[in-house]
Amino acid sequence: MTALTDGAVARPDAAAPGFWTQARLALTIARRELRGGLTGFRIFLACLTLGVGAIATVQSVSGGILDALRSDGRAILGGDVALRLLYREATPDQRAWLAERGTLLTSAEMRAMARDPQDAGRSALVELKSVGPAYPLYGTFEIADGALVQDRTDVQAALAERGGTWGALIEDTLAARLDLAPGDRVAVGEAVLEVRGLIAREPDRAGSGSFSLGPRLLVADGALAATDLVQPGSLITWSYLLRLPPGSDPAAFRTSVEETFPAAGWRIRDFTDAAPQLARFIDRLTLFLTLVGLTALLVGGVGVGNAVRSYLESKTATIATLKCLGARGGLIFEAYLAQILALALLGTALGLLLGAVAPVLAGRALAGLLPITARIGVYPEALAVAAGFGLLTALAFSLWPLGRAREVPAAALFRDAVAPGGGRPRPLVLALLLAAVAGLAGLAVGTADAKLFAAAFVAGSAATLGAFWAAGWLVTRVAARLGRPRRPVLRLALANIHRPGNPTGAVVLSLGLGLTVLVAIALIEGNFRRAVLETMPEGAPAFFFVDIQPDQLDDFSRTVLAVPGTADLNRVPQLRGRISTVNGRPAEEAVVNREHAWVLNGDRGVTYRAEAPADDKVLAGGWWPADYRGPAKLAVYKDIADAFGIGPGDRMAINILGRDIEAEVAVVRDLDFRSMGINFTLVFSPGVLEAAPHTWLATVRAEPDSELAVQRAVTERYSNITAVRVRDALETVGSILTNIGMAVRVTAAVTLLAGTLVLAGAIAAGHRRRVYDAVVLKVLGATRGTVLRAFLLEYGLLGLITAAVASLLGSLVAWAVLTRVMELEFVLLPSAVATTALLCTGITLGLGFIGTWRALGQPAAPLLRNE
Repeated sequence: MTALTDGAVARPDAAAPGFWTQARLALTIARRELRGGLTGFRIFLACLTLGVGAIATVQSVSGGILDALRSDGRAILGGDVALRLLYREATPDQRAWLAERGTLLTSAEMRAMARDPQDAGRSALVELKSVGPAYPLYGTFEIADGALVQDRTDVQAALAERGGTWGALIEDTLAARLDLAPGDRVAVGEAVLEVRGLIAREPDRAGSGSFSLGPRLLVADGALAATDLVQPGSLITWSYLLRLPPGSDPAAFRTSVEETFPAAGWRIRDFTDAAPQLARFIDRLTLFLTLVGLTALLVGGVGVGNAVRSYLESKTATIATLKCLGARGGLIFEAYLAQILALALLGTALGLLLGAVAPVLAGRALAGLLPITARIGVYPEALAVAAGFGLLTALAFSLWPLGRAREVPAAALFRDAVAPGGGRPRPLVLALLLAAVAGLAGLAVGTADAKLFAAAFVAGSAATLGAFWAAGWLVTRVAARLGRPRRPVLRLALANIHRPGNPTGAVVLSLGLGLTVLVAIALIEGNFRRAVLETMPEGAPAFFFVDIQPDQLDDFSRTVLAVPGTADLNRVPQLRGRISTVNGRPAEEAVVNREHAWVLNGDRGVTYRAEAPADDKVLAGGWWPADYRGPAKLAVYKDIADAFGIGPGDRMAINILGRDIEAEVAVVRDLDFRSMGINFTLVFSPGVLEAAPHTWLATVRAEPDSELAVQRAVTERYSNITAVRVRDALETVGSILTNIGMAVRVTAAVTLLAGTLVLAGAIAAGHRRRVYDAVVLKVLGATRGTVLRAFLLEYGLLGLITAAVASLLGSLVAWAVLTRVMELEFVLLPSAVATTALLCTGITLGLGFIGTWRALGQPAAPLLRNE
């Protein structure tokens, strides 16, 4: 009869205590065990802190950005309501109706060429924006010298005409490209403007929703007229921004506009959805980074399981004694579960603290990368999601060793060090384990917008964990079957890999998942950068020329081809249109495949042609004859057909210049956007659009040393034609990729750090066994060098095996993403894979060397006396 707790006695033949009595006993045992400190649980806490902190940081930063989009919606949009038209201005009646209902601001945006008035060869592509006298309706405009323009009068003063010269505000990147400073002159179209300042903050930049290829150049609406760039068919977006009277309902106003002008063809947004494209991008990036953070937490979960198993092994004598004295398995399970939950709460709390502080640093790093200012703060929902992930991970990876300790008999616990028992948890514990795993998967999918992607991640993570578990099991079995090699060092290394209590599974699992993520990210980013930035497709154009007027076309062609080193001039008429109806139904209601619903986001490129392109890939239907002049027919890109589930014979209406043009779908075709040639998703048959105001788009190939000559020739002769240099556009894309890639790599590095911690924990857990092995080997005559080489060979083999499996799985993931999602060619990049293999082997050897060196330094006498 032994006292287990104050006033409580356990007898082998005693009846089972009541629920509350056993609960009090379990909590008392747990409290007394925790008095011993956190020995054995430092890795447990570190893994949870790191994983929860990563997820909380990503969720909090995302919440701050999305909160800014919601809270600053009026400033981001530029008004309470924005109405946008492409190519054409609103009619006088429409403008008058709008002006009666609030403060009206008219704005226009287009791409143009800014150039040195004295040297047209010094030019740069700009995003030209004109604003009316009411600008800005909301928000604060900031000048680069730190001056805040508090009211629109100051902005208009900077842009006003003085002495016959209009003013302009420019971004610093344009100032650097053309060596401009306030007071200098810059030419745009037919106008020469005076630079009056540098733009530091444009409050409504994110609200335009357009992809920026060049820096901003801001002018007054009068200056836009002076440029003479507003011509029929010019690619201009006209925006009509309204500041409504206080208390007005934007939704009711939108309904009124649509009822009053049902055929206007404008796109309407209000401040509650100010920057939908940016919001979607942030949602997708948040999902990806959260899942990478969850990967780090899953890697940490392996460390949690290792820590719990190692801790329970250290408590073998205590558990066996309690069982011999009559403690039931349920009491053992509850006592140690209470300890694990207490430590899980502590680790989660530390992670949440990290997740509350880290966003402040992340917000500062993002300050210059986003067109808005994130509202960094404490977001309870984000912290709750991170806490849920942390606690469920701790439970999922702890229940198996806890359930095993509950079931193994006391005598088997004493023999566990040399003959591990195979106790399996009882059904109730297995049910709790499955519930924790299901909760973890459900939380990952339930909190994601792209649920299908999140579900695929969950399934992939489970498969990857299973693959690494199987790899560890296979390595152990193979090592056992290799027998006893003649070389002692190799024989000892192989024996350590398959002996009872070996660290093989822990090493392979801990580093494997994190390295798989790193390999996949490195290959995806490397292939994408290779496809977009480094390997210009054969025959790719050097320039895109936009806004070529029909009467300039022939002379423009002669001018470009007169430059030595140019070839393959391709000219295509261009318009923009919005998909209006499909088989008589509104396009928004006709979508059947939401994966391709992007075809409704904005206007699509539209052209017309008589003959099929030479390299056209027809998937269904057939092109019309070259001399066709019948009812309108349409060739559509396959994603558009997939979005609506249509094919040849179906009908679509495209709204062009405010008019719905209905046509029969004749062709479904695929497009190769990697060629960087002219590709239109919508192509009309001849005889439909020729009379509509439109411009031409052209491309030309040029030798690298001829590109500046081409740009100079066009810029000097045609002030209205915009030259988009492909290399410059790709550099812009590259800078965006670099910023995104940095965020992804930092988060992925957290995964690797978690794996390193887990590996360190696994080595630390086996330190006592290493000391025992080293002492016995030294007593038997082995030298320090022999033992060290054997241990390093063991960890080197495990590192190489883990790297090989991670490289294979990471390559498969990268292949699937690139070929199935991005539709790009996959090329195995040996450097990325080799770097990962070296990194894995280096980490494993480094940590193995540290643990081994410590073991070799232990004196033999104390251990021999105690054993």
